[in-house]
Amino acid sequence: MNNEKITRKNPKSMPAPVGNYTHITKIPRTAELYVTSGQIGTDRNGRIPDHMNVQILNTFSNIQAVLAAEGLTADDIIKVNIWAVEPIDWNHLYATWGSLLGQEYPAMTVGYLTALGLPELKIEIEIEIWAAKV
Repeated sequence: MNNEKITRKNPKSMPAPVGNYTHITKIPRTAELYVTSGQIGTDRNGRIPDHMNVQILNTFSNIQAVLAAEGLTADDIIKVNIWAVEPIDWNHLYATWGSLLGQEYPAMTVGYLTALGLPELKIEIEIEIWAAKV
């Protein structure tokens, strides 16, 4: 039985994270690596809602589905990129993350862009999911 697991930490020699993420995520050498495309806020019928917070909810639902398709969970996520075209309601995003994925936060990058792949998109979460299964 393999006792190795993904570990997350924030070195004491660095400032604490300014949000819910970790500075370092370590993946065991024996891990199997998965990389997914960025997920967007389409609903199950392929519609993109107008409101960003609804897009966030749909995006996390889509993230759960793509992870589950490979038997992965939020604990397997090692890196997330969040791209948005308008200010993110962080309270909503963290609450949604917490209710759907739990309180473990991976390494994370956030960026604001002028546009995403479709004009109606307000946010894309690239759980470019670097996820590792050990």
